[in-house]
Amino acid sequence: MERDVAWKNYDEAALDELEALAADYIDFISENKTERECATAAIAAAEDAGYDSLADLIAAGTPVGPGAKVWACAQGKAVILVHVGAEPLSEGLNILGAHIDSPRLDIKQNPRSEAAAFALLDTHYYGGVEIYQWTALPLALHGVVAKTDGSVVEVNIGDDAGDPVFCVTDLLPHLGAQQMDKKGSKVVEGEDLDVLVGNRPLPATEANGDADAEEASANEAGKDPVKAHVLALLADKYGITEEDFLSAELEVVPAGRARDLGFDRSMVIGYGQDDRVCAYTSLAAQLALGDDVPARTAVCVLVDKEEIGSVGASGMASMFFENTIAEIMALAGEEGALALRRALTRSRMLSSDVSAGFDPAYASVFEAKNSAYLGRGLVFNKYTGARGKSGSNDASAEYVAQVRRIMDDAAVSFQTAELGRVDAGGGGTIAYIPAKYGMDVIDSGVPVLSMHSPWEVTSKADIYEARRGYEAFLRA
Repeated sequence: MERDVAWKNYDEAALDELEALAADYIDFISENKTERECATAAIAAAEDAGYDSLADLIAAGTPVGPGAKVWACAQGKAVILVHVGAEPLSEGLNILGAHIDSPRLDIKQNPRSEAAAFALLDTHYYGGVEIYQWTALPLALHGVVAKTDGSVVEVNIGDDAGDPVFCVTDLLPHLGAQQMDKKGSKVVEGEDLDVLVGNRPLPATEANGDADAEEASANEAGKDPVKAHVLALLADKYGITEEDFLSAELEVVPAGRARDLGFDRSMVIGYGQDDRVCAYTSLAAQLALGDDVPARTAVCVLVDKEEIGSVGASGMASMFFENTIAEIMALAGEEGALALRRALTRSRMLSSDVSAGFDPAYASVFEAKNSAYLGRGLVFNKYTGARGKSGSNDASAEYVAQVRRIMDDAAVSFQTAELGRVDAGGGGTIAYIPAKYGMDVIDSGVPVLSMHSPWEVTSKADIYEARRGYEAFLRA
């Protein structure tokens, strides 16, 4: 069944809403390029909407009831928003779950080097990247440096108009014959993703007749004067020493803002749309509930580490989600392991993650009848996985029918899809993790072109329909 394009359904008022949402979305992904930045922005938006810190409520012993709005955060990288509904929490929750990490380059703990009068920073790529795409591209540096005195320094270089940018160099085609004969995975190798950060040596101190001072200046530059200059600049601007890189989380991301794409401005091109397009629309849908008291408790989960298996303390596989719900249930007077198990089993979830958009340039890896198309609305993937659905959550037919009814009742444009042809590849989401509680879970999201590349493409119509669909689900 071919679904119609969503654009045909919009009047002028809907188009105005769509463009306003897209503009806000472009700002969001342009200003928040790391999981920490996304978490901070989500908490700020939640507090503006009247959400209270779970930690503060626990410390004060404040009870919660219908209409209460609560946020919790794990290690500054994962956030849960809970809007308590009229029904007891043990009757189940309506949950939106998205991830806020994206493929990138991470600076190593011992990254500094100098070669041929170039200062370089070694990286370790994060998530599923096509390595060759990260060369000859303006790059920015975002993250934090934790110092031994307990302070944490935020670093953001490359995205303001006056900032310098960085890059990974590439080989000129005139000398690249052997490189072009390599497999795509070997054209550029992971260990070669060194970020170029400087070329100017540390200036010598002015001669003042003091032999000791001249000797100290020479020792400061040492054998790596360009690296020494970079370190001196970092020390001056951020108070960072070379040793501080040991406790830093610095991420290399594409520099520059997301933009409208196309003569008709119908699409968005930008970094990190997997999965911040679903994180943003999930957050917007949660906050759109305002001061209404939903029938069932509405939850928005924004987690880290999905791109590397949802592991770690800030990933979906951690106890963060379960512990947060248990704490809120205790404040709501529903304390106890059995009540928590009932709440989780009776919950329903949309695992909000992107899907591969059909690309006519690479049609051979798609199965046209079961592909997601840009502009046709919110995508539902009954299952993902690889080969024989390995690693997937396969939603039940009954739950798919329930979701269809919710979308139809709200006049949301939606489509269904698989992730490419059978045996062409595959992928997964966080869906299988909450499904272990016995809750109903289905993957849903926005189709993306050039997924996992430094610059990904989405349709404004799909962003709009995702936002509408997610709110309809929370209110159902």
